Amino acid sequence: MSKFILITGCSTGIGYACAHGLQKLGYSVFATCRKEADVERLKTEGLNAFKLDLCDTNSMQEALSWMLSLTNGRIDVLFNNGAYGQPGAVEDLKREVLREQFETNVFGTQELTNLVLPYMRKQGSGRIIYNSSILGFVAMSYRGAYNASKFAIEGLADTLRLELYKSGVYVVLIEPGPIRSDFRKNALAKFVQHIDQEHSAHREIYAKTLERLQKSGDAPFTLGAEAVLDVLVHAIEAKKPKIRYAVTFPTKLFAVLKRLLPTTLIDTIARKAGE
Repeated sequence: MSKFILITGCSTGIGYACAHGLQKLGYSVFATCRKEADVERLKTEGLNAFKLDLCDTNSMQEALSWMLSLTNGRIDVLFNNGAYGQPGAVEDLKREVLREQFETNVFGTQELTNLVLPYMRKQGSGRIIYNSSILGFVAMSYRGAYNASKFAIEGLADTLRLELYKSGVYVVLIEPGPIRSDFRKNALAKFVQHIDQEHSAHREIYAKTLERLQKSGDAPFTLGAEAVLDVLVHAIEAKKPKIRYAVTFPTKLFAVLKRLLPTTLIDTIARKAGE
């Protein structure tokens, strides 16, 4: 029987590639996006698509109801992919900016997970898969809001895994490094919208931030979104999936370095990598 898979954040990037990739492999994919225009575009491309806004409880409930009405109440996999990055120094992040970052990346993601769990418990099976990040276990400068949101997701996932022991529901974290997507473009928009560059103590460094976000081409070690698709399929199909899947060389490297090196040295490396 084909597995029924709900994916958030499918308009571009990882979610888009994984939705199409999983469908080609024979899975029953239910792709969701925040904007109606993106939903309609995905429909024309042959995907089952519906609007889902992680900042709106009613929207999440409606999207889940839509899926369950088509699957006879079954959901096998939730891929929590929807998220964005808010750049800026921590001291320049206003309360409402941090709250906005967490509403999407953490609160909405976990609320949707909690809506799904009763159905998986009833089935006695399921996979909750969070798309985290290298920045879920290593902090880098001027990414504080995003760092914090992904650290929070890792904490929730680790706790949920303990609480679902022997339930038949597995909890998995995928931790990508640089992946080809619209992440930088979207981050640039949030940076311009929310950060007061002119009056910041970091204004000279922000010139480099703007240059980095506006740069065309890939960052070093960037992979295509199919690299995430490969581990996602394993997380879905493995009898006992891994707890964490490291994707891209930087993630694998930092996972090792964090176990071996003192924090002061990790800080030095992370500062260089984050510039």
